[in-house]
Parts: sequence; C-alpha cells; structure tokens
Amino acid sequence: MPVALFISPHLDDVAFSCGGTFATLAQASWQCVLLTVFTRSVPNPTGFALACQTDKGFGPEVDYLALRRAEDTAAAQYLGASEVRWLDLPEAPHRGYHSPAALFTDLLPTDNIGPELTTLLATAVTETSPQLVFAPQGLGLHVDHRQVMRAVQAVVPPTVPVLWYRDTPYIIRQPNALPAPELPAGLPETALPLSKAALAAKIAASQAYASQLGFQFGNAEQVRVKLTQLANEEAQAAGLAPAAERFAGQAEALSTT
Repeated sequence: MPVALFISPHLDDVAFSCGGTFATLAQASWQCVLLTVFTRSVPNPTGFALACQTDKGFGPEVDYLALRRAEDTAAAQYLGASEVRWLDLPEAPHRGYHSPAALFTDLLPTDNIGPELTTLLATAVTETSPQLVFAPQGLGLHVDHRQVMRAVQAVVPPTVPVLWYRDTPYIIRQPNALPAPELPAGLPETALPLSKAALAAKIAASQAYASQLGFQFGNAEQVRVKLTQLANEEAQAAGLAPAAERFAGQAEALSTT
C-alpha cells in the first residue's frame, strides 16, 4: 500500500488543515502516518510558556503536552491513521520566543532547533518511505511552521512529491494571508474534493483536540460550523463542490486517489 506522511508542527495542525484529505487517503487504503514535530513535555514551565497553558484553563501542575498527545492519539483514530509519531522537540515558547507577537515574526538567531529537527525528520522519512508528503505552507508565519518547512525541504527526496497544506485556522482568521517565504516558488495549486464522510472525520478529529477548541474556534460546535464553511469556500475557489481542501504542489501527486 502507498504511504502518505502528514507532517504537523503542533498537535492539531494536520487535523485542522488537511484532515479531510488524510481521511480520504486512509479510506482509499493508503497507509497514513501522522507525525507531529513539537510535542515535548517541559517540566515546570514559566513565563510565556506557562501562560500558553494557563490561558486555556490548565494550571502549572498539568503536563500540558502529555494532555495534548493524548488528544492527538484520539484524533488519529478518527482520521484513520496507520501510525502516530512524535519527534519530541520543544515548542517555540520553550526556545526563547517569549510573547505571542514573537511567534509570528522572524526566526530568532538563537533558535538552533533546525539541525536536530532536520536529523529527526530525515530518520522518520527514511523509516516510513512515503510516496507523498504533506507539510504546512506557513500561512500565519508561525516560527514553528517555518522551521518545519525548512526541514522538509532539506530531507524529503526530490522524487517524493510534497503537497503544502493551507494552515488552519489561520486562513479562517486571515483569508488573504500569504505563505511563509520558505514555501518553494512557482508551485501550482491543486485541490482534493471531500466526501461527507471525509469532512465528518476531519471535524471529529479536530474536536478531539478539546484543549484547543476555545482558543482556536470558540467551542466544539463552532469547529463544525467553521470547518464546514471553510471546506465549502475552498471547493468554490477550486471549482469543485461541495467541499474541498487546497494545496500548493503538483496535482499529479493525488492521481492515485
């Protein structure tokens, strides 16, 4: 069976952004691997790192990333994942980014996560041998997404197509957001229509990330409303109906679906 490797900077990006395509491929007998990069539990967080969990209602005694990894495991079941991988790297607030604004500006010169990320991702690509890779476009310019984009370009062989997904919920908040400068230039746009079952799987998987829903969408019902509306808008933009997800990359990469 063909293998698709879905690379998620954080524990929710793939489900929110391209969970419908993930479910579509899984339903078409692809082996779909969900790999999340920044998943490390950091004991005794302080400052902005601590605020990232307390502002979502979780006190300092809670292992916030352990909770999120459990959500990821549940979400993967809805998507039909054949495997779940975590690279165990620290999120940006643990790497010197000390404010919300800092997450969406230039990479810090002191942020030296790149080599370790590249090494770990290279190992994952070798071990999974994907025929297709999914990675973020960097819409919203989050520094973690940009680090992942750099690593993907460094380690994915040129013979393996990459489809760059449209980071969500960034595109809901900023419909005209541009990709990060790390996105390769000149890529065509392609789209994949979503069945009702695939869209339902995406919504269910997204709702499994309960710790994030209030901050990202408002509540679980708004997850359904906003992701359905987005899928309809993406389909309309691509000339499809009624629901779709859009990507930057060669359309031929999806020809086997």
